[in-house]
Amino acid sequence: MAVTTESYAGKIQRKLLKKQKVIEAASGRKKADLVLKNATFVNVFSNELTTCDIACANGLIVGLGDYEGEVEYDMTGKIVCPGFIDAHIHLESSLVSPKEFVRATLPHGTTTVITDPHEITNVMGTDGIDYMFQATEGLPIDVRFMLPSCVPATPMDESGANLDYRAIDSFYDYPRVQGLAEMMNAYGVIHNDKEVVSKIVAAQAHHKKIDGHAPGLTGKDLDTYVAAGVYSDHECSTMEDALEKLKRGQFIMIREGTAARNLEALAGLLTPQYAERCMFCTDDKHPNDLLEKGHI
Repeated sequence: MAVTTESYAGKIQRKLLKKQKVIEAASGRKKADLVLKNATFVNVFSNELTTCDIACANGLIVGLGDYEGEVEYDMTGKIVCPGFIDAHIHLESSLVSPKEFVRATLPHGTTTVITDPHEITNVMGTDGIDYMFQATEGLPIDVRFMLPSCVPATPMDESGANLDYRAIDSFYDYPRVQGLAEMMNAYGVIHNDKEVVSKIVAAQAHHKKIDGHAPGLTGKDLDTYVAAGVYSDHECSTMEDALEKLKRGQFIMIREGTAARNLEALAGLLTPQYAERCMFCTDDKHPNDLLEKGHI
């Protein structure tokens, strides 16, 4: 079957119509798609609570003030705030299907998760990645992916696949793929293992990010790991470890999950000096914790 390719002029025209709709709604000349009336919202730019109407068009917030909408909701007495993002999780660790995971987490305010399907891929190979894409399609939570970097996790492991960079390369073209998941083989990176480093290079060739996994890495070993292109870490359990990595440019994921809980130890990062370099994640979250303690 022939595939029609949109022309450049057609692409510009399509995007122009969308942009014009946004401009008309923002100016108030036309009704917005959705208006949240009398909303008290968290302004993440000025760090304050503000009350007014919130106008949305084409899925974007286009105006704050006095607006009319095709659909309106009275938000008097309610607070509107951004949804929580879990920056690193293995959805398989919840021991339920992605659909059931969403049922447990969405009521707690989570709207986005970045999942690493490492565990199912260790069992099923790339079929596991395909399954997770299918099982997360169309859910009310935005599920983004980091591709597994270490399958098997170690050369001594028994697994359903042995994936090099070629095996996962085509997945980078999927719109929901953000990059390469936790590079657990820090030793391979530091000692310039060709197979390991090629996975980093391939991710960068697709303009994607590389997440880290390097507990206790320090000094020149840490410098080497960061210089190779690993931009984050979720394994910090002390302020000293976190600050050494942060000062070398890594983003720090503060983990509070089922298997590991580091929030108390790393709470000192939640200051104006460091907070912009930090994210929250759970890594692993079991059903009883999701139901009894919530998520992020």
